[in-house]
Amino acid sequence: MIRSHVLVCGGTGCTSSGSRAISEKLAEELKIKGLDEEVKIVQTGCFGLCALGPIMIIYPEGTFYSMVTPEDIPEIVEEHLLKGRIVERLVYNDSAEAKTEDAPAGSLSDTQFYKKQKRVALRNCGVINPEVIDEYIAMDGYFALAKVLKEMTPDDVIKTILDSGLRGRGGGGFPTGRKWMFAKASVSDKKYVVCNADEGDPGAFMDRSVLEGDPHAVIEAMAIAGYAIGADEGWVYVRAEYPIAVRRLQIAIDQAREYGLLGKNIFGTDFNFDIHIRLGAGAFVCGEETALLTSVEGNRGEPRPRPPFPAVKGLWEKPTIVNNVETYANIAQIILNGSDWFRSFGTEGSTGTKVFALGGKIKNTGLVEIPMGTTLREVIEEIGGGVPNGKKFKAAQTGGPSGGCLPAELIDTPIDFDTLVKAGSMMGSGGLIVMDEDTCMVDIAKFFLEFTVDESCGKCSPCRVGTVRLLEILEKITSGNGEMEDLDKLEELANYIKSASLCALGQTAPNPILSTLHFFRDEYIAHIVDKKCPAGVCKQLLSYNIDADKCKGCTLCARKCPAGAIVGKVKEVHVIDNQKCVKCGACIETCKFGAIYKK
Repeated sequence: MIRSHVLVCGGTGCTSSGSRAISEKLAEELKIKGLDEEVKIVQTGCFGLCALGPIMIIYPEGTFYSMVTPEDIPEIVEEHLLKGRIVERLVYNDSAEAKTEDAPAGSLSDTQFYKKQKRVALRNCGVINPEVIDEYIAMDGYFALAKVLKEMTPDDVIKTILDSGLRGRGGGGFPTGRKWMFAKASVSDKKYVVCNADEGDPGAFMDRSVLEGDPHAVIEAMAIAGYAIGADEGWVYVRAEYPIAVRRLQIAIDQAREYGLLGKNIFGTDFNFDIHIRLGAGAFVCGEETALLTSVEGNRGEPRPRPPFPAVKGLWEKPTIVNNVETYANIAQIILNGSDWFRSFGTEGSTGTKVFALGGKIKNTGLVEIPMGTTLREVIEEIGGGVPNGKKFKAAQTGGPSGGCLPAELIDTPIDFDTLVKAGSMMGSGGLIVMDEDTCMVDIAKFFLEFTVDESCGKCSPCRVGTVRLLEILEKITSGNGEMEDLDKLEELANYIKSASLCALGQTAPNPILSTLHFFRDEYIAHIVDKKCPAGVCKQLLSYNIDADKCKGCTLCARKCPAGAIVGKVKEVHVIDNQKCVKCGACIETCKFGAIYKK
């Protein structure tokens, strides 16, 4: 009889930190102690707190152990699983003061990280073994598909999704129900349902985590969408760099076919539906729906002019709906709980929740799911734990390369589709990067533009040529050669690219530049007029110096300098020759007396 369940995170983050070795060591120790029949190991998807991996949670106590190593396993088995004593040194210490019987000391529900979250799309991630279909069914899995096939017409399904207010979570925010309605209205002998799991934003891993932790939720939703629009075939376009997600998705598809939940006559009805996987090569532009469809067809991923939209003429010129992973992950819950339930959290124009990959200069990096309307302050200070090392919060980048940077004075901005756009950014797929006072905003704009220059498919000249010209101007500014006229050139060219590019990649590529110019123009001016980088990031504008009062003449910095730029005798003050200095920073890291500084 099973008396304890040990949940070990099997997401990509924890796997890279060694969670597989932990599971193997745990199985070995349980067998040695004769507990292998009483304690069950469950490999789950991502819990969310990625910075604390590998993570282990033991039920029924709910004890949350973080940063576990294989060497910790014998103690956990001996003390906790055999003697019933919590190993306090491994318990995550960010727990609330008040403990209850329902939330014991050290449990996941104690943490500030989870208190303001509402998990809908991530409801099963970190809860079930994604490779076992029975565990998904035990969490009401495929009940929604059974309900629509047995009790609802396609129009009923579409009305429910429309009434819920669900908007596409891939970045555009288009109403999901309307997209399905258009596809249903299109007359054709063949229709398709496509899942966009390309997810190319730097630092984004929301869709990957859902596929790794709850792949059946996507499969069930795609089947529901197929029934709603009259399609019998689905495609999941997922990047090949997600091997764990791809493997678990294929396992889930195979299991669903074996259970009769994909294929012919599902639930004894005349509805037929099956799903295939198409691997992408990692092109960012293939996150744009028409480029994705072109790639699924076996061609180079380039966007197509719209209209016609995919709902009318999509995959192989047949009506097609394209939604991303997170959008699909909400569908079954909306069907089971109703549209009013989904509208009960979020805002009037942005209902439900949104998943974010929280990263950058923040204590709790990881995956969070919050009700729409939650403020940036709540996410950064309460869920994220604030900016570490006593640094000040400077800006938040939302929407990845397509979004913008919001300054500290807008930290109370509610997070929803429309408010973020009005503030000068956008929701995007859900990347949220926090920056502190040591971040150069001109350098940040250059970083994102370098990415879009590399990822442009080259089909239209505004994007292909225009983004390169923008990058050249930014490089000119960060190298100390900028002129004030360059700021006008940046704005003029950025607005032209936004209005003339073929697809959303080019149309949104200038957003990081325009937002940083708007909110942090003084930093651009400092780079141009004063020839200084206020944050001390742009190397060509820096000089390294030695404080004569602090230097002890130990010679460590001189010995470490790869360019031979530091001179001085033992026990005498040293000097840096900035003509030779390559600004690598090795001297600052080496100095034990804090005598070296940059300005």
